[in-house]
Amino acid sequence: MAAGAGQPGPAASAAPRAAASLERVTAFGANPGNLAMYVYRPAGLPAGAPVVVALHGCTQSARVYSDNAGLDTFADRHGFLVVYAETTAANNANTCFNWFQPGDTRRGQGEAASIRQMVAHAASAYGADGRVHVTGLSAGGAMTSVMLAAYPDVFAAGAVVAGIPQGCGVDVVTAFGCMSPGVDRTPAAWAQAVRDAYPGHTGPWPRVSIWHGDRDATVVPRNADELRDQWTAVHGLGQSPDRTSTIGPNGTRRSMYLSAGGASVVEVNRVPGIAHGTPVDPGGGGEQCGATGTQHFIDSICSSHWITRFFGLDGGTTPEPPVDPPTEPAACWTASNYEHVRAGRATTTGGQVYAKGSAQHLGLYNTFVTHTLKESPAGHYVLADSTCP
Repeated sequence: MAAGAGQPGPAASAAPRAAASLERVTAFGANPGNLAMYVYRPAGLPAGAPVVVALHGCTQSARVYSDNAGLDTFADRHGFLVVYAETTAANNANTCFNWFQPGDTRRGQGEAASIRQMVAHAASAYGADGRVHVTGLSAGGAMTSVMLAAYPDVFAAGAVVAGIPQGCGVDVVTAFGCMSPGVDRTPAAWAQAVRDAYPGHTGPWPRVSIWHGDRDATVVPRNADELRDQWTAVHGLGQSPDRTSTIGPNGTRRSMYLSAGGASVVEVNRVPGIAHGTPVDPGGGGEQCGATGTQHFIDSICSSHWITRFFGLDGGTTPEPPVDPPTEPAACWTASNYEHVRAGRATTTGGQVYAKGSAQHLGLYNTFVTHTLKESPAGHYVLADSTCP
């Protein structure tokens, strides 16, 4: 991955500048994971500002992520620091974070430790406070899962975009299996993978927002379901949503899993009609952001706006759940059993396919048997009835 542009060396002063830019920080700790650190520091950043750690996808860089994902727009608007971690081809030939390598994902080791050191440096050099959040795309989304599990005492919340559950892969071979066709485990097993990352932690656990395109063939949508199962189980919640709604200009389907106090603890955002990438919505509107001139940034909805809101960084504290719409049509898909499994709408056991949630038998796992499935509620699939076109 190409190195991002910027000036070397940390800058401790928070004095206003004519225009914010991406800055290189060359000395932030022992850096056992051999990562680079960049910061986006808005002009006039107040003392005690929150921090968002951003982790790019494969073949990308800190500069590419900063220029296109739209986080910097909301850092300027709401006054928070963005820390961009960057890996290189020396770490991974495709410039992916090594979210599947035990030496890079354990607490206190490798890339995970380097990212943790960036957070500590941000606190000391820029006066950032304890409100720390993390988000990332693809390999960066999978690494977001790693950071939330390994450092639940550091991160208040995270947003996983087209990512993988914590503990899914342990090497290159298993990593590709996690990406596609995905791995189906029980919520309890996924939750244990989180707890095993830091056995001494007893809570609280980070809040998690999950984003996934429903046509993602690189990291299949099943991963959004497994991430939901993982983090709802960690929080002691069920896997059926407490609220559902649609958001944004493209009708993104949101499912919310609430704490006893009514706060949104886990959210799943299923973005219709997009493949693998970060959802953006270029423009100058209040809910718009990002750019689409680079691969894996897709014009659909400004995910960074909603992620900023989920983190509570848009002027509020804990965001209030939206009111459910009076009616919301069920989502329906017609596809082969093979495609239903790849998309996470069904599972396969012994060559047979079963609808996820209802466990209805769909027949053989192949490309010839075709069914229409209806999703109602979110994550629960049944054979379609007359409500589907």
